[in-house]
Parts: sequence; structure tokens; C-alpha cells
Amino acid sequence: MAASSAKHDVFQAIADPTRRKLLKLLSKEEMPVTAISEHFPISRTAVSKHLRVLAEAGLVKERKAGRETRYKLEPEPLYELKDWLQYFELFWENKLSALRLFVESDGREVEHQQHPAILKPGDNKE
Repeated sequence: MAASSAKHDVFQAIADPTRRKLLKLLSKEEMPVTAISEHFPISRTAVSKHLRVLAEAGLVKERKAGRETRYKLEPEPLYELKDWLQYFELFWENKLSALRLFVESDGREVEHQQHPAILKPGDNKE
């Protein structure tokens, strides 16, 4: 299912901590809802609702195996999340560079403009 036609987008789907735990659990193996439910303090119906949101976002795929419905992780939609977060790595790297400079300066004031690796928000690397 394409991200644009999904009822829930990846960001909405992973916003809930229970759904993030479900994704981690399903990253290890395909499982039926009964086995998945054993890992959570919520009802099987609640787990099924979370799985439905993940499926609508394209993050899990369901497959009938006899009378069971088995679920497995579909990691491809997570690349959208990875791409979005990658943009913000610049800011994390800046903070780590500033911290390193501060520590190496023995606590003396360090001017941000003195080091090219430290960019202010809105500055470009290029």
C-alpha cells in the first residue's frame, strides 16, 4: 500500500508506544495475534486494533495460515521516517561538536563562529 493511499501514515502509526513495541516484536519473527497478545498487558482486541493501524500504514503485513492470521514487519515504510530524521542529524551533530569543543576548552567560552562544524539552525553545510 502506497504511503499516500494509507489511512494512517508512518508517523501516526509509530506515535503510540504500544505500536512501537509491536514493531520490535514483529521484527524478530512472524506471529499470530494470540502469541503477540501474550507480550502485552492489554486485551487481544486492543492488540488487534493496534495491528490494524500498523497494517493501514503499511508497517505490518497480515497473512492467513489456516484459521490464524499471522503478522510480520514490513520495514520499507520506515525509510520515510529515516529520511525525515536524517535531516535533523545535522542539528544533533552540531550539539555534539559544540559539547566536544566546550569540554576540550576546559569550560572556557567557545565562540560558535570560530568552528566551521558548528552551524546555527537555518545555516547550510554547503
